[in-house]
Amino acid sequence: MKCLVTGGNVKVLGRAVHSLSRIGDELYLEPLEDGLSLRTVNSSRSAYACFLFAPLFFQLYQMASPGQDPLRCKILMKSFLSVFRSLVMLEKTVEKCCISLNGRSSLLVVQLHCKYGVRKTHNLSFQDCESLQAVFDPALCPHVLRAPAKVLGEAVLPFPLALAEVTLGIGRGRRVILRSYQEEEEDSTVKAMVTEMSIGEEDFQELQAQEGAAITFCLKEFRGLLSFADSANLSLSIHFDVPGRPAIFTIKDCLLDGHFVLATLSEPSPNSQDLHSPELCQPAPQLQAHSTPPLDDFANDDIDSYMIAMETTVGSEGSRTLPSTSLSPGLQPPCNSGSYSEEEEDDEHSTVPGTPPPKKFRSLFFGSILGPAHSPQGPSPVLAEDSEGEG
Repeated sequence: MKCLVTGGNVKVLGRAVHSLSRIGDELYLEPLEDGLSLRTVNSSRSAYACFLFAPLFFQLYQMASPGQDPLRCKILMKSFLSVFRSLVMLEKTVEKCCISLNGRSSLLVVQLHCKYGVRKTHNLSFQDCESLQAVFDPALCPHVLRAPAKVLGEAVLPFPLALAEVTLGIGRGRRVILRSYQEEEEDSTVKAMVTEMSIGEEDFQELQAQEGAAITFCLKEFRGLLSFADSANLSLSIHFDVPGRPAIFTIKDCLLDGHFVLATLSEPSPNSQDLHSPELCQPAPQLQAHSTPPLDDFANDDIDSYMIAMETTVGSEGSRTLPSTSLSPGLQPPCNSGSYSEEEEDDEHSTVPGTPPPKKFRSLFFGSILGPAHSPQGPSPVLAEDSEGEG
């Protein structure tokens, strides 16, 4: 494999690598007929990102040497990021970038041709790997938002850099609300600061979502995609369903495509009801003071629809075939499975009162958390006897 990037496209490639570095520690590089694919997935399998650069993006694009099968490899993200560490240097000094993949030496060679005849060569060792591909279909998501990345980027600026999650929802008057997510704590009496931004419907190029729809996802990965899309002056589309189903963020251009798939919390933010509730100032009923806070897990996620296809056959024609992105309606979970899971979770939570459950993002792609069918039945056994003097 050999490709040559020239001019301003070198900086675009560098920004894409910076965005991917916010998600995973390993970079999957695979030359395809449609272009060069750069993919990554985080360690918990709750975030997946892919950039596909079309052959027109390169001045020269050779998928494989004559008579050889295309290679795909996996390298450390830090190693590849070090080549494009300084975006200012790429813009001012680098004239072209040559990337070649040599299977005999197991090296990924990146050459930066700079001004005044200076040439920097980076020899990066790689590993042969399976093809990494997430199966998803944005067309199946009922809610779609599309706006210039600059609008969304300015909306997330006021949020603290240390903020982990943000809630996106549709409020009254079809205004899009971005609100910092705060995890509820039963014993906490301190009120945390909540940041909220509101964007009018007129700022969106497309808005197909009903009032009250809301999802909560990680802000770090979202910022990475916004930074890239804003620098390329592209629009960002957000496709999402009910809480707990993955949200799909897409950008599209004639030279590149970008897809980010992020997990969402299975329960909306505790304040998400304010997005559409007309009675914001009225106190909650007294019954709710003793209610149990919802569990933040992914027990009801339709995990089969969003599994990674790990193709382990190397060199065969079938191994390069990407999995279909069309999903069958029959993959939807039955209606009674959600109620069964909720009853079981309430039973487990009532066993140890006063201990809030840890918030966890379920693996989007490998289903690392067992479903309700494999959950233990009944309360957990008591491992310590009652201490004397109580009663």
